[in-house]
Amino acid sequence: MKAFTALFVYSLLLSFLRTSTALDAITPSQSIRDGETLVSAGRIFELGFFSPGSSKSRYVGIWFVVSNDIVVWVANRETPLENHHGVLKVTNEGILVLLDKTNTTIWSSNTSSTGGNKIYYPTAQLLDSGNLVVKDGNISDPMTLLWQSFDYPSDTLLPEMKLGWDLLNGLERYLTAWKSAEDPAKGEISGRFDRRGLPQLLVMQGDRIKIRSGSWNGLYFTGRSWLKPNPLFKYEVVMNEKEIYFEYELQNNSILLRYVLNPSGIGQGFKWMDSTQSWELVLTGLSNECENYGHCGAYASCNINKSPVCACLKGFIPKSPKDWNSADWSSGCVRGAPLGCNDGDGFLNFKDAKLPDTSSSWFDRNMSLKECEELCLKNCSCRAYANLDIRNGGSGCLLWFADLVDIVELQIGGQDLYIREAASLLNHIEKKRHLQVIIIVCSAILLMVMLAVGLISYARRMKLRNEEMNIRCQNNYNNEDKKEDLELPIFDLMVISNATDNFASSNKLGEGGFGSVYKGTLLGGQEIAVKRLSKNSGQGLIEFKNEVILIAKLQHRNLVKLLGCCIQENEKLLIYEYMHNKSLDSFIFDQTKSKLLDWRLRNNIISGIARGLLYLHEDSRLRIIHRDLKASNILLDNNMNPKISDFGIAKIFGTNQIEANTNRIVGTYGYMPPEYAGYGHFSVKTDVFSFGVLVLEIMSGKKNKEFHNSSQFCNLLGHAWRLWIEDKPTELIDEVLTLDNSCTLSELLRFIHVGLLCVQQRPEDRPNMSSVVLMLSSEISLPKPSQPGFYTEKVPVGEDYSSRTLEAPSINEITFTSLEAR
Repeated sequence: MKAFTALFVYSLLLSFLRTSTALDAITPSQSIRDGETLVSAGRIFELGFFSPGSSKSRYVGIWFVVSNDIVVWVANRETPLENHHGVLKVTNEGILVLLDKTNTTIWSSNTSSTGGNKIYYPTAQLLDSGNLVVKDGNISDPMTLLWQSFDYPSDTLLPEMKLGWDLLNGLERYLTAWKSAEDPAKGEISGRFDRRGLPQLLVMQGDRIKIRSGSWNGLYFTGRSWLKPNPLFKYEVVMNEKEIYFEYELQNNSILLRYVLNPSGIGQGFKWMDSTQSWELVLTGLSNECENYGHCGAYASCNINKSPVCACLKGFIPKSPKDWNSADWSSGCVRGAPLGCNDGDGFLNFKDAKLPDTSSSWFDRNMSLKECEELCLKNCSCRAYANLDIRNGGSGCLLWFADLVDIVELQIGGQDLYIREAASLLNHIEKKRHLQVIIIVCSAILLMVMLAVGLISYARRMKLRNEEMNIRCQNNYNNEDKKEDLELPIFDLMVISNATDNFASSNKLGEGGFGSVYKGTLLGGQEIAVKRLSKNSGQGLIEFKNEVILIAKLQHRNLVKLLGCCIQENEKLLIYEYMHNKSLDSFIFDQTKSKLLDWRLRNNIISGIARGLLYLHEDSRLRIIHRDLKASNILLDNNMNPKISDFGIAKIFGTNQIEANTNRIVGTYGYMPPEYAGYGHFSVKTDVFSFGVLVLEIMSGKKNKEFHNSSQFCNLLGHAWRLWIEDKPTELIDEVLTLDNSCTLSELLRFIHVGLLCVQQRPEDRPNMSSVVLMLSSEISLPKPSQPGFYTEKVPVGEDYSSRTLEAPSINEITFTSLEAR
């Protein structure tokens, strides 16, 4: 009886250990039943039974531990279980089998790759890569691999998973989208590596090519020039006599990344965000007309930014003019003049191209481009040639021997394609080019004459104008001279509209006095911020042109970069580089985000703003007074470096000018010095005052205008001054900084000291920015500050007289206030 009791307890303990301990492998003596799972050693992936969506069918799959609703691989895609009695086992022959309640095999991993050798210790193991492997013997020995799930992908490509061909075993690894969210069976859409000619990535719909990513040119696929090496992952294409495949590897193994082919044929990359416990879309395939394979037919190019999008190549005409004029381009184009083969044929260079379909191409890695041209000329069937590899100036030879199909004209990153043309066409083009040269030369001479006359006339007019007229912007200007004065790239309205989804509200980043700011993504993948001037803003034209003229001439790492502008169809747009971290006020005045700003970051932000102002005041070719320096106008890039933005109300000073007066006072309460808010007097010391307010806000984590001290003072400057004269300045320091061991108390007090020096009542007492930069970066002794210029009138907390208050901080919160001078 005792023996029986001991045996029972032992069996119970074994059962308990099996169900409570996360296993990552099973042997033939073990199995996985519905409700049990395997978990990889690093607890990244889990294998078990699941039902997708509202379906009651059961499948064996692999999913992320942190997100069990994201299944990356399914075993029995075509043969689901209809109950919860399934069992997954590994046989003594090293084959995975899925059995139902009648012990019938529902799915198996096919035959093992042992070649008839006896298997001694088969083990199925789930790796941290998400790969389910069956091995023989020592599970850490890669030479004993019998089978792996990475050879049979579902709809997801994981890091280190190969997409392509094992030529030795005739195995093709390819993705297949699910039929639907509730049915993981193979759908119509598949992602394959076509090995005909020069291998290329394809998205297939059944047997038809739906999307072609293009051939590999050594750096990227020619149809995916925007997909370049990045901080998340690196990728490569391997082509040799054993394998042809594409794979990507993580740059940081601590992140989770997956690439999914959805049922619509669009591939999307997702990254797991610990902060939000959700998947963030970081990569998506393009979706436009030109992505459709062969949209414009043979010998035609597609350009999504032109209307119509299809155009015949030079020397070609529509094969069916009637269909072509009806926007049916599928029949493509044909040659306007026949080739003469060896009798004078030549080549025209088509630039910035997604190279045509390479399934009927030939390539050689060792030939030069000149040798490639000569070889193509010798073969009458050769249609075009290009470099095989674009690295290091280009190398290798790629030739086409069939109709040129699926050419796309790209905005960035395309290749040169040399298309064979008849001698008659080339002669005509050469004559036309000579004529153009003559016209250009004559036009240049005429222009020089007109320019000389214009300069003389201009010099005379300049004598009649004072310096103020030379530097101010015009209130009104007609369509003809809009683009002449701006001196920076001009964007087409359609491009910006597409980039912002027609200025969709979901892309709006913020709204200010002069208009709204939207996030956009250009066709090449570059993210931008678009400032859209309000059509109803009567004062906006001046500020718009002022900002364009100023920023276009300024280059500094602590100033926001203006990429271009658009003046079209009554729209006035400024296109800036996009700042992922938005504005400074979204951090320092947020109880949660402010904890991310340690002393190193705050020091860098304050010092960066100071260097940016020094450049504006003294180092740029123009002396600029910003006049609206505030936390919401300081943008933060990916590395939290500060960039001064919004020059809509900035002023240009002459070389020797140091101050000026105005009756039109603009800016933001809380950042204006008293001499400007009260009397319209401004100078470089106006910005110094605003900078001092910013320093005290950053050091305390409190807003100047919204800070309230019930005893005497209603703003931060008064509170800071009272603490200073009472020898209690440490009470001003943000609690986050007091807990930061990377700084000393003397450093913190020095920055507060400099902030108080900058906000002194009298402008002449305030230091200039060159002195401020020196004070912040050295241990020189500092003068004693005097009373700051602060206001004592009570204002409602949170009230903003100068602009509409945003619900959330914006990257471009524009402030506008108009007062009459006292």
